[in-house]
Amino acid sequence: MTLPANDAFSLGLAHDQPRRSSSRARTPSLPRRSSSPKIYFSPPSTSSSIVFSPQPANGMPAKRGHKRKASARNGSKQLKHNGEATIEELIEEVDARIARERKLSPNSLPDKRNTLKKQIDWEIPRKALHSSIGFFTIYLYTSKGDPQTVVIALSTALAVLVPIDILRLKYPLFERAFEKCVGIFMRDSEKKSSNGVIWYILGANTALITLPLDIAIVSILILSWADTAASTFGRLWGPLTPPLPARLFGLPLAPRKSLAGFIAASLTGAAVAAGFWTYLGPVRDNSTWSWDAGVSSTFSGGSAEGGKVFSGWAGLAVVTVCAGLVSGIAEALDLGSVDDNLSLPIIAGGCLWGLFKVLGWLGDIFS
Repeated sequence: MTLPANDAFSLGLAHDQPRRSSSRARTPSLPRRSSSPKIYFSPPSTSSSIVFSPQPANGMPAKRGHKRKASARNGSKQLKHNGEATIEELIEEVDARIARERKLSPNSLPDKRNTLKKQIDWEIPRKALHSSIGFFTIYLYTSKGDPQTVVIALSTALAVLVPIDILRLKYPLFERAFEKCVGIFMRDSEKKSSNGVIWYILGANTALITLPLDIAIVSILILSWADTAASTFGRLWGPLTPPLPARLFGLPLAPRKSLAGFIAASLTGAAVAAGFWTYLGPVRDNSTWSWDAGVSSTFSGGSAEGGKVFSGWAGLAVVTVCAGLVSGIAEALDLGSVDDNLSLPIIAGGCLWGLFKVLGWLGDIFS
């Protein structure tokens, strides 16, 4: 059955819709603003400031859904042409500007040497206390104080300081109160570990108990003055000298320490030994070494003639040089977690004791 052409248009086909009259007035559509405002640069020719505006600079409405995907180079070109940028391009431009402004001229850079000096912590209160023990030791020796009394006093101080240090490390409130009182004498590394004063007293007490009195006094003076000299001159001239090797004659050294500190400790130790046994040693009897008698008969096997072999300038020169080397090496040793306030007097005193034993043995051979 064939339908007429006009009936085919009446079956509700898709194209059988009444067309709107072209004469119907259309409502003019208003330009829609973008859902999110854009940020624009003002044209470079007029101003370099940043302008925030919801509309482009040319007054034309922004197209809906418009997104810029240009790279930073393309964005820079667009900025030059129409002063318009997206947020991403703006961030890149601001970051670049900040980076340019933060570049300092060579004349404005601080001098490296002056900066290094300003950053050095000289630890003046700590070093003053550290060195004062040496003068107090000389006073006790020359006034002929009883060494046993000194040992008892140091042991009593140790019995008080050890519990205090334990409480300080265990309770933060007690630690803050302790540091307010004596914090100026402590290093930052000691604020989270044992106090160096404890190791200082323990090292001095060990030397007084185990060594002859004059050797013990010299070892305490080396701890008090040679260690201070190494720290001071190492910080002052250490950057100008090479660091110490990791090992010397099979002994482990601390590469963090410098040749300047090693030389300072050696010279100070030599001066301590020479000055003490020349001027202070004869104050008491039974000195290990004296100018006239040389090495004591205790170290020369009971032979007075053997001890005189190393008397006078020859003996003093040997004692001075060996004491200096012992002081420098003992101060530079790297013994891990062992504090040098403990190791320095024990090692220095033990080496000096061994030196006099060797000198007494050689004196017996050559006498």
